[in-house]
Amino acid sequence: LTGGLRPDPEIMSLLDDLIREVEEGRREPEDAIVRLRTIATAPDRYPLLLSIASFGISAAAVARFLGGGWPEIAAGAAIGLQTGVLARLASRRPAAARVFEWVAALAASLAALAWALLIGPLVPMIAALSGLIVLVPGLSLALAFTELSTRNLVSGTARLAGAAMTFLAIGFGLALGTRLQPLVGGAALSLPRAPLPPWTERLALAVSPFALAVLFRARPRDIGVILAACVIAFSIARGGALVGGIEVGVLAAAFAIGVTGNLYGRFRRQPAAVPVVPALVMLLPASLGVRSIATLLARDVVSGMELAFTLVVLATALAAGLLLANLVVPPRRAL
Repeated sequence: LTGGLRPDPEIMSLLDDLIREVEEGRREPEDAIVRLRTIATAPDRYPLLLSIASFGISAAAVARFLGGGWPEIAAGAAIGLQTGVLARLASRRPAAARVFEWVAALAASLAALAWALLIGPLVPMIAALSGLIVLVPGLSLALAFTELSTRNLVSGTARLAGAAMTFLAIGFGLALGTRLQPLVGGAALSLPRAPLPPWTERLALAVSPFALAVLFRARPRDIGVILAACVIAFSIARGGALVGGIEVGVLAAAFAIGVTGNLYGRFRRQPAAVPVVPALVMLLPASLGVRSIATLLARDVVSGMELAFTLVVLATALAAGLLLANLVVPPRRAL
């Protein structure tokens, strides 16, 4: 979900356990170094096919959250699987990893247009963006604003620059796809043909946390708390948006998730990031950043700047909510 910079809840839990063992004298520093190397080189917890399938499941859920119909959901799932395969191939070659976002974005745009032409009409932007959502560095952007707010200027600026480059890469690929839309004619729709019933959104909300748990390599025993945190985040954000606007919804949801994560960390003696990181993905306005870049590259400057400004406001609200949560319920450990 953050362009290779995402925190790994399982690794953070293992590091937290290791630090506690050293602090309590149950492990010598020399053994801790060996254990640290073991953690760093540990293989993936989940099988390859399950990890790739999680790309498709998360993409299908995001397509529903973005208002897509059945064609967009099906195409988004297929493009998500394509992105998962490309991610696995790129992870084996450092040179390929450097251009992965550019290639994946262009491939997603072409796949969405091919689906519209060969299988059936759809909204290409929804399908392509859903298939790429796991690469969008929304979490890195939120962490960058949090670090800048706490005066960690060097790390915050570096993280912000990295997120901006990833946004640019993905937005460039989507913009190229937009330029090619005239080739498919009426098969490229501007809006989904028919809205889906509300139960489909609830189904997407139910399955997406499981896909996120696999993508973040969370431990199976943590899936329950991740599911609860994601539901809380989504529900509060939706309710707050209806009452006071999307900014209020994001602020309230981030605050609730921050408090929940800190309480979880205190009572379970685990990193608060275990429930917080996947839940934040449900709140992040990551698609706005990609759409703003694509719109700017399409020379629609006014709309692009409006989307970019909205993204900054929402990311600031997210960072403010997390900081307020840390003030009300201080975290057990900053890890």
